[in-house]
Amino acid sequence: MKNWKVLFNGIITENPIFVLLLGMCPTLGTTASAINGLSMGLATAFVLICSNMTISLFKNLIPDQVRIPAYIVLIATFVTIIQLAMEAYVPALYESLGLFIPLIVVNCIVLGRAEAFASKNNVFLSLLDGLGMGLGFTLALTALGSLRELLGTGKLFGATVYPESFGSLLFVLAPGGFIVLGYLIALINRFKK
Repeated sequence: MKNWKVLFNGIITENPIFVLLLGMCPTLGTTASAINGLSMGLATAFVLICSNMTISLFKNLIPDQVRIPAYIVLIATFVTIIQLAMEAYVPALYESLGLFIPLIVVNCIVLGRAEAFASKNNVFLSLLDGLGMGLGFTLALTALGSLRELLGTGKLFGATVYPESFGSLLFVLAPGGFIVLGYLIALINRFKK
C-alpha cells in the first residue's frame, strides 16, 4: 500500500501545479486550449517517467561531482525523443507548443523529482513517482486549458459548447491564465480545508 501512496502523492497531495506551484512557465504558456494542456502534460509525464526510472537505475554509477549534469543529459535525451516524435507524427501540435517542448529539460518538476526521489529510491518506486507527478501535471494542465478554452472561445477540445461571441478573449490571453490558475488554486485550497 505504501508503494501506491507514492503514485497518488503527485496527483493529489503534492500536485506540482496546484500544491507545489512548480512548472509555472509551461502551465501558463501552453494552456490556452485543452489539447495543448493535455499534450504538454503527456510529454512531460513521458520525460518524468523515463528519466526517473533511468536515474534510479544508474544512481550508483553516477559520481556525486557530476550528478546534476548527468541528470540533465539523461533528461535531455528523453526530451529529444518526445520532440522528434511529436515533430514527425503531430507537426501541428509540435508547432503549437513550440519552444515549450525543449524547455522540459530545465523544468523544475523533472529535475526536482530526479534529485529528490529517483536518486534515492528503487526503479519501481521511481516509476510510480514519475507516473503520479506526470498524471498530476497532466490533469492540472488539462483542467486549466479546458477552462481557459471554454471561457475564452466557447469550445472544449475544439468542439463548440456555446457560441464564440459569448466567450471572453481575456481567458485565452496570458492574464486569463493567471486568473483561472488563481481561482483553481483557491478552490483546491478551499476543498483541502
